[in-house]
Amino acid sequence: MVVLNKIYTRTGDKGDTALGNGARVAKHDPRVEAYGTSDELNCFVGTARLHASDETDAALSRIQNDLFDLGADLCRPDMENDDKAEYPPLRMMPNQVDRLEAEIDAMNANLEPLRSFILPGGTPLAAQLHVCRTVARRAERLATELATTQPINEAAVRYLNRLSDWLFVAARMANNAGKDDVLWVPGANR
Repeated sequence: MVVLNKIYTRTGDKGDTALGNGARVAKHDPRVEAYGTSDELNCFVGTARLHASDETDAALSRIQNDLFDLGADLCRPDMENDDKAEYPPLRMMPNQVDRLEAEIDAMNANLEPLRSFILPGGTPLAAQLHVCRTVARRAERLATELATTQPINEAAVRYLNRLSDWLFVAARMANNAGKDDVLWVPGANR
């Protein structure tokens, strides 16, 4: 359980922060960039929930919880020492990715195949989900960049990749099951 008695600590006033294992790094460290962007994504998902139906809201609530799990995973280096930690580190699990895939398949079964790229927009929910999708892609890029220099949990990267797909399909569902998608017309304004 997390207990926050005091919100400010002044420990980061010189531009560094503590990781999940207590190590201190610069606030612009690639690991901090990756989990900070997953936190940013979580905020955008919270905004999308303002426009969601009960079923979509429940799914987005699960995703927000997963994104906190993801942040906890990414902020904890030294995966090889997980078994020696005082408290077992929280890691993303393959079943979290599997759940997203099952939900994508269920939503996609109700959609006509795309015959054009779609422009972000349509309903307020669809537009917000497209914002979430692009932030998820940025978080994924940062996580894969981190993985070039430090070990990270493969399930974390897979989750981000699948989440952006989930957000895309959910945006189409929010546009009247794709019927109100805004289609890209190549060269329309030449």
